Amino acid sequence: MIKILHLSDIHMGSGFSHGRINPATGLNTRLEDFVNTLSLCIDRALTDEVDLVIFGGDAFPDATPPPYVQEAFASQFRRLVDASIPTVLLVGNHDQHSQGLGGASLCIYRTLGVRGFVVGDTVTTHRIQTRNGKVQVITLPWLTRSTLMTRQETESLSLAEVNQLLTERLQVVLEGEIRRLDPDVPTVLLAHLMADNAALGAERFLAVGKGFTLPLSLLTRPCFDYVALGHVHRHQNLNKSNDPPVIYPGSIERVDFSEEKEDKGYVMIELERGRANWEFCPLPVRTFRTIEVDVSKADDPQAAIIKAIAKYDIQNAVVRLIYKLRSEQLDLIDNTSLHSALGSAHTYTIQPELLSQLARPRIPELSASSSIDPMEALKTYLSNREDLKDIAASMLEAAQMLLGDEVEVWLEGATHK
Repeated sequence: MIKILHLSDIHMGSGFSHGRINPATGLNTRLEDFVNTLSLCIDRALTDEVDLVIFGGDAFPDATPPPYVQEAFASQFRRLVDASIPTVLLVGNHDQHSQGLGGASLCIYRTLGVRGFVVGDTVTTHRIQTRNGKVQVITLPWLTRSTLMTRQETESLSLAEVNQLLTERLQVVLEGEIRRLDPDVPTVLLAHLMADNAALGAERFLAVGKGFTLPLSLLTRPCFDYVALGHVHRHQNLNKSNDPPVIYPGSIERVDFSEEKEDKGYVMIELERGRANWEFCPLPVRTFRTIEVDVSKADDPQAAIIKAIAKYDIQNAVVRLIYKLRSEQLDLIDNTSLHSALGSAHTYTIQPELLSQLARPRIPELSASSSIDPMEALKTYLSNREDLKDIAASMLEAAQMLLGDEVEVWLEGATHK
């Protein structure tokens, strides 16, 4: 039985706007949050004496993090080196340059020859000897067009056709790796990708036009005993039959308010050929709290806001207060009192929203529940805006060019959250 710890999407150095400077260390408190959370993962690996740690990609927000952020990341993973625990670091989209040329932020570990560390920046199989036996890890980093095809092959293809071609090419590459596997050795597929049935929540809107999806059928192969994924920040098991488990552990810290209600953690696995038992392990991460209140009909809007704040435990939380009011109520709000009421929060923002700005007529076709092509959405919007009809054609032309550039950037490995 081989013990494995699977974590992903650390994003060390993200979310500084939700923190403050710690006067004792000179560091942003959100960086300290990320370091502390990563430390808990490494603590578990050492305490349980795991045989292998696999990281699913996106170590930092981008490929060139500041040296002090790199040091904070390396100081935690160095503990695995000292404990002689093999570690696989997969390259995610945020770890690559915008042109998709390798994992700049992680390749230093290979260049320095860090003992026991494997950097997964190509589709290949790594055969790793652990304290309790061998394991095969196929690494599948974030793919770009140049990985599997040439520019000439995709020039006349639609986005859907490019997605299909990428899937077909990847299927051939994976099949080549599968044929070389030792059937008697446990196998893990470690991949940074968007699976077609992954639940994204708020990330769905950030992903439009910036990535392609792969079918679950590509991952649920009998030769894989465990499929370790990275990229999606919400923990989930995509294969309810668990044959094999296809697991996103999610990110280890909340990056922003879109992840306010998500549990964060890592996964512990007991692996042997033909079977993988896994457990999601939640982490005690900092609370994000949205307090939203409509005081437009209140006789005393100030008291209504204070009462809404008092309903929540905001001690050491990252808080955003959103209150809606009428323009004539602005003079009734005492900002000093609001700051005082929010004083126990770690950090907070106050966002007043005037009702007049919120009462614009809705276009049913553009509701949040609809799934509409971006160009069709723009056409629908412009058809409802008489004041823009003189420039509508120019806007549509410019949008088409921008979307074309977006697709090209994506194909070259554009990052997305």
